Amino acid sequence: MPSRPRALWPLVAVFTAGYLASYLLPTVVGRLSAGLGLTPAQAGLVGSGLLLGSAAAGFTLASRVERYGPRRLARAGLLAAATGYGCAALASAVPLVVAGAVAGGIGSGTATAVAAAGIAGRRDPHRASTLGLLTVSATAGALYLTIPHLGGGHALPFAALALVAAAVWPATARLETGHDTGEVREAASPLPRPRAGLVLAGAMVCWSMAQNALWGVSGRIGLTQAGLSEVTVGAVFAAALGAGLLGVTAAGALGARLGRALPIGLGTVVIAGCIALSSAAEGLASFAAGEILWNACYPVVLSYLIGLAASLDPRGRWAVLAGSASSLGVACGPVAGSLLSERAGYPGMGLVLGAVLVLLAGPLTAVALHTSGRPLVPGAVRRRGGAPAAVVAGTTGAATGLAAPQIGAPEQPVTEFPVRSLAPLLVRRRAYRQAGPSGQQG
Repeated sequence: MPSRPRALWPLVAVFTAGYLASYLLPTVVGRLSAGLGLTPAQAGLVGSGLLLGSAAAGFTLASRVERYGPRRLARAGLLAAATGYGCAALASAVPLVVAGAVAGGIGSGTATAVAAAGIAGRRDPHRASTLGLLTVSATAGALYLTIPHLGGGHALPFAALALVAAAVWPATARLETGHDTGEVREAASPLPRPRAGLVLAGAMVCWSMAQNALWGVSGRIGLTQAGLSEVTVGAVFAAALGAGLLGVTAAGALGARLGRALPIGLGTVVIAGCIALSSAAEGLASFAAGEILWNACYPVVLSYLIGLAASLDPRGRWAVLAGSASSLGVACGPVAGSLLSERAGYPGMGLVLGAVLVLLAGPLTAVALHTSGRPLVPGAVRRRGGAPAAVVAGTTGAATGLAAPQIGAPEQPVTEFPVRSLAPLLVRRRAYRQAGPSGQQG
């Protein structure tokens, strides 16, 4: 009999440790600028180095998670994250802080790759990704409420990242150890649906860059343009992440009822408007409205994008590659936001980023439409040209002992056999018999 499915919470915990650095990026960049005397552009470069290390780890490990084993890789990533961020928190010299941040980013990317591959292999990857986003949003929100009251300096956000990585370590005992089997060796097979996957990964680079370009400078918009205090900005961020929790909860409850194309396409257009509103804020009301609406929509669309990438390859390779592409865009975000804000101002930056997102809504929606119906998901389990297979099985007395297609499994290919046309074609009836176990007649 098949082994009992492993619990989901260890993957969610590793996902949280891997994604948390990008969620805390505004306070990391702001504390680097204020605590170490770096310019905004230099602080943004340090944040980009951290996230570039994360993206590099994801690209490197995209097809190697099964080979090395999820447990081993997760522990190595968490150890690198705890050590790197811990050193960055304790160091006062800029080169040591940068080296620790990059090493921690590599660890975060390794943990994220393990979590993405594991989530793609789940029966319902969208539910798993929403749980991960819920957890990381709640953790980041709690830290945004706590860090401003514990003092200044760059050490606190890095120390928080290191502590979370260390706290997640015990959860890795519930991950698979991994072993070299024929199934693992098949991971070297070509990636399925290469065109859809490449379009999705390329679009996610720009999509994530636009998101993080604003997220990387949101703290400065609140402090300088809107004239708010750090405590007030932290409270707005916490409220925004709380709205993100509600949004992800709604996305998890909605599931696949609307498909993926509508939430991804329409949600991206709504995010574009929220970015334009937030970047033009000159007071608490407009700043809070833009940030809260944006953070309510962003994780919803991200959860559907993660589910879309997971549906392209049940082994999780496209999920890891798309996640790494997203990390690459996140890494470029602070630099892009700093450069755009210096050249065009914060409102001009918002208009440029909004226009980019509106343009990206097209290809992302096209990929979702092109791949819809191929994986077996609720409401889309269909025989080619016929009624839903679930309805057929439920109304024709299908045997319960037969294996049914699992949710998320790809359709079996249909092979056509040529039949010669002979007229007249005489067939003796006794040449055929009913199919049954061991060739017995029914």
